[in-house]
Amino acid sequence: MSTSTRGTIGKFALLSMTFAAVYSFNNIINNNIEIGLSSAPMFFLATLFYFVPFCLIVAEFVSLNKNSEAGVYAWVKSSLGGRWAFITAYTYWFVNLFFFTSLLPRIIAYASYAFLGFEYIFTPLTTAVLSTLLFAVATHVSNNGAKLLGPITSITSSLMLLLTLSYILLSGGALLGGIEPADPITIEAMTPTFNWAFLGVITWIFMAAGGAESVAVYVNDIKGGHKSFVKVIIVAGIFIGVLYSVGSIVANVFVSREELKFTGGSVQVFEGMARHFGLSEIIMNRFVGIVSFTAMLGSLLMWTATPVKIFFSEIPKGIFGEKTVALNKEGVPVRAAWIQFLIVIPLMFIPTLASDTVQDLMSTIINMTAAASMLPPLFIMIAYLNLRIKLDHLERDFKMGSRFTGITVVSILIGIFTVGFFASTFPTGGDIMTIIFYNVGGIVIFLGYAWWKYNKYEQSLSKEQRLEESKPAVQ
Repeated sequence: MSTSTRGTIGKFALLSMTFAAVYSFNNIINNNIEIGLSSAPMFFLATLFYFVPFCLIVAEFVSLNKNSEAGVYAWVKSSLGGRWAFITAYTYWFVNLFFFTSLLPRIIAYASYAFLGFEYIFTPLTTAVLSTLLFAVATHVSNNGAKLLGPITSITSSLMLLLTLSYILLSGGALLGGIEPADPITIEAMTPTFNWAFLGVITWIFMAAGGAESVAVYVNDIKGGHKSFVKVIIVAGIFIGVLYSVGSIVANVFVSREELKFTGGSVQVFEGMARHFGLSEIIMNRFVGIVSFTAMLGSLLMWTATPVKIFFSEIPKGIFGEKTVALNKEGVPVRAAWIQFLIVIPLMFIPTLASDTVQDLMSTIINMTAAASMLPPLFIMIAYLNLRIKLDHLERDFKMGSRFTGITVVSILIGIFTVGFFASTFPTGGDIMTIIFYNVGGIVIFLGYAWWKYNKYEQSLSKEQRLEESKPAVQ
């Protein structure tokens, strides 16, 4: 297929998709709760030194695998072979399992804001039960198709952007008008304290800046090719980084950091703003609650089916049974989706054993989601390092600088990610039993299962097939 027939996406469209894939106002709140105003400079640094370079790495893999639409599996296989391609694709799927555990309680909280005008506080156990019921409904709905989710999510994403910009402008105006912020905005407050606890939370920042891999698959579809893609992705990354940073600076103008909650913090800051300007707090709460609830519910329904479909469709046939990967008329592997549901249930309930409040529960599961989210990009980076060291001769239209530049940049990223992963997996002050059984045990069990599953698949191949499967293969 000629490249001319693929140039169907304009620069603004790619900019919009990048924003939708990466930005979330909740990320500002989560990081503000954990590390306060020091999240502001860290957001911008993460954008410059992680998001943009990582997106260029993925762009190079896409350029190398022009004939593949499979994404992650094809990229890693082109450098490390079939086994590590499967492991990487698998980690993208199981990271999503932990994402559900942090998303579901938020949907419940925003539902109470949308319908009641305030957050109804449940116990961790009740939250886990309601989350399980909600996820069961989401699995059933997504399995039967949800064609209106795309437009709905697009509208709510636009509304959330407008809300964010309005909050930044109005809170900035309040500061210029002489308001005393709930938490002082000082250089000292924005200066990070580099200790083990901070290194663990920095993975939340990287998770917030994630999404590059989902956007970079369009590098061959944008008008102007790789040059346009690089320009747009850098502009988009800097814009998102500035939005995150500025939003973090003014996050505590109306509400102090200690008052914010993981579940409804986004509504709280708008409630504080409404109180300052004499607006109806209940109406503001319900409006922001409706926007957040609708956006997150749409995200839940789409992510319930999409990762399952992508993962089970791109890996080699024979690793999982035919019934597991069988698609229904909507193109969704129903049995795999319900297996996913059964796996999420214990992931939702185990942290409740060591959590006294929903705030404690959310801190635990967001921390684990952030730690697990480090693995897929880490594997992609390792694959890229191998590409530049051993396979740099392979022809591709785009490279992230010279061989030395590529190796240096990705080596620094791998080092940062490795330290962040261990600091997040073993957080300061965490319950040791929760860490062992949830943080460590979860990763060991999931990765161990993937390794065993691939070994079983390899045994079904002939010697020649195993040798072929282990070789790097450019598609």
